Amino acid sequence: MDIASVSMALANIQTQNDVSTAVLSKALDQNEIQGQGILKMIDSAAMERSVNPSVGSNFDMHI
Repeated sequence: MDIASVSMALANIQTQNDVSTAVLSKALDQNEIQGQGILKMIDSAAMERSVNPSVGSNFDMHI
């Protein structure tokens, strides 16, 4: 194997690693955004419970 092909193979590996890292970074950013949305939903549910404490605590089921 000559030096040129080894160099090209290493460059391809580096490019693949860079792309994988960029994709992982985007996925982590997306997960953080979704997590923040979930926290907002939990906070809004807690606010509803503080205003109407009986909401969601009981339900009627007719057979």
